[in-house]
Amino acid sequence: MTNVSTLHTVKMSIRIRLHPYLKKFTHGHEIVETTGQTIDECINDLETQFPELKQQLRDDRGELLSFYAIYVNSSDGFYPEETSSPVSDGDELIILTVPTGG
Repeated sequence: MTNVSTLHTVKMSIRIRLHPYLKKFTHGHEIVETTGQTIDECINDLETQFPELKQQLRDDRGELLSFYAIYVNSSDGFYPEETSSPVSDGDELIILTVPTGG
């Protein structure tokens, strides 16, 4: 007899805390609940909930803009090229702007 197990994708609840400038694109919400298994999946869910936010976060190729830093639970920043990093249920992502210029 063969034992067959079915894999289920677990939806994890991840909170995203946004830079105050971005609140105007989320109906005033500074913290938004999302789901996903990676940083990028959570950001995609955020953009699905608030489509106007996508043009604020991404360039014409769909890449995250380089002047945002993303932190997981206030740890080291993940820049756009590292958004495939996994997240865990209950994590908080923080999206902040990175100062540029001289």
